[in-house]
Amino acid sequence: MTPWRFTFLGYKLGLAQPVFLALVPLVLVVGLVVLFLALRRTTALSRVIPGRLASTLAPGVSTLLPLFQRTSQLAALTCFALALAQPQCGEKAEVVKRRGIDVVVALDASKSMLARDVAPSRLERARLELSTLLDELKGDRVAVIAFAGDAFIQCPLTSDYGAARIFLRAIDPAQMPQGGTNIGSALLLARQVFDNADRGSKDKVVVLLSDGEDLSGAIDEGITALKEIDAKVLAIGIGSEQGEPIPVVSENGDVVGYKKDENGVTVITRLDRAGLTRVAKDTGGDFFYQARGVAVPDVVKVIDTLQKAELESRLTMKYGEIFQPFVALGLLFFALSMLIVPSWRWAKS
Repeated sequence: MTPWRFTFLGYKLGLAQPVFLALVPLVLVVGLVVLFLALRRTTALSRVIPGRLASTLAPGVSTLLPLFQRTSQLAALTCFALALAQPQCGEKAEVVKRRGIDVVVALDASKSMLARDVAPSRLERARLELSTLLDELKGDRVAVIAFAGDAFIQCPLTSDYGAARIFLRAIDPAQMPQGGTNIGSALLLARQVFDNADRGSKDKVVVLLSDGEDLSGAIDEGITALKEIDAKVLAIGIGSEQGEPIPVVSENGDVVGYKKDENGVTVITRLDRAGLTRVAKDTGGDFFYQARGVAVPDVVKVIDTLQKAELESRLTMKYGEIFQPFVALGLLFFALSMLIVPSWRWAKS
């Protein structure tokens, strides 16, 4: 919920969690019920026992002490509710700096990524890897590149991981303008992303997710371009080396056949471990592969060892927290309610 900000007698005040103020009316309603029951108890007692005989027939019984006890408990609850609302007083400007590295994710969106040698498919496994990566990044900026026969920027460098997830889900091999696989084009585009970055980090990483079947010859140019700026490729292999036919999928997601070459032979796609390893090693990076698990945790370990730089800074207003007095007052009322006993007779026994 949006915090409340207002000015009272010249002071900047606010509530960080105003939703908890809803507890205050609830406490007041309970208080009215308690008061009604206490008055009803007093009336009932006066009807049964005349006032002049009350001290004789019901020694030590008090009609006010239980009321005081409940009132203290309700006051304590009211103070706790106000404390949960996080009252704030005063404000000061504070510069918040974000430190991290620039990470460009290059996701293979070619038709071969529809193969189902890993469940539910290579593309969905790659999305799972990237979702895990976004969960693990801490302050780093991330960009998303989708590539098949050509590459394009799906999401520019951003620290908004929620936006990156939206763009990630939108990648669809059926929407790629050019078929085939061109890893080199993705590496060259990653170089452009790094060159155009504002306050670029010293250490740069390209996380490449692909089955490695490169059908074009631009890989060497891409490797050279990244080496010039000391950008490492951390390659994650997706798929199996045994091979799998490429399914033809309908608009409903059903497999209606398998891709065939010009001779009518079913095309088999395989993970090119050697090719991905070469791309990674030639840029000072590494290759990662988990046949049944997720490889991203190992990738994050490498990213965490790299040198962080200041990527952005922004001016924010920080408000002083004053919930502590309400907590202290609530504890005081609660302790007082424990000291009050319902009747003097019980206290003497």
